[in-house]
Amino acid sequence: MAISSSKAFIASILLSLILVLHLVAADQMVNTNEGASSPTIDCGAACKARCQLSSRPNLCHRACGTCCARCKCVPPGTSGHLEVCPCYATMTTHHGRQQCFL
Repeated sequence: MAISSSKAFIASILLSLILVLHLVAADQMVNTNEGASSPTIDCGAACKARCQLSSRPNLCHRACGTCCARCKCVPPGTSGHLEVCPCYATMTTHHGRQQCFL
């Protein structure tokens, strides 16, 4: 009788230990994901590249800078590629016009 109760006790301790380790690992994963921030972007350099061929570079830089600050992304190239940054593509002004240079 003593042998089976000691085996049960050891088994319950092992199961408890496994459960605790699993919970600690899950907590670390959650805390790691919560602490992850959006990747930082150099809006000045990204907008300079985006607006280099614009006919109105000052306006393009100003609008692109605003969009970059809000969206944390700028599509690559001088135009198009909006699927990379949907926020950039859908942002509008108060008057319903396109905010960001496409």
